[in-house]
Amino acid sequence: MNKTIWVVVVVVLIAGGGWFYLSRPANIAPEADNAPQTGTQTNTEMPIIDSVNIPVRGAEVIKEFTIIGSPFLFSPSSMTVKKGDTVRITFKNSGGTHDFKIDEFNVATKKINDGAEETVEFIADKTGSFEYYCSVGNHRAMGMKGTLTVE
Repeated sequence: MNKTIWVVVVVVLIAGGGWFYLSRPANIAPEADNAPQTGTQTNTEMPIIDSVNIPVRGAEVIKEFTIIGSPFLFSPSSMTVKKGDTVRITFKNSGGTHDFKIDEFNVATKKINDGAEETVEFIADKTGSFEYYCSVGNHRAMGMKGTLTVE
């Protein structure tokens, strides 16, 4: 009985530590001089970039996000863009099998496995708050969702 209690305590501490680590605010990388990046990244940490504005042809702006999908969690869990923005989302899977969907904009990735990534692009042509989610099994019900706000 006493051994069971200790096992439960250790599992709860590990789960709490994992949740704390994954829920830290994302670090935004400093902007470079708009030159394209080449080469490969050798850093073993996975930086999370909330968004990057990329100027394109006159006034058009591409709002770029990187979303990390891990078991029952998207990071970041919210994104905000302006109506008319071109939105580019790179979905990176960091555990299990997941996908990324926003029904109102007909946006969906394929179901991808751990370590894979896929990029989708669309124009935010309507205002409001829209849920993005993982459609695999009961992942959405377990909390694997977030909010895209179009102002």
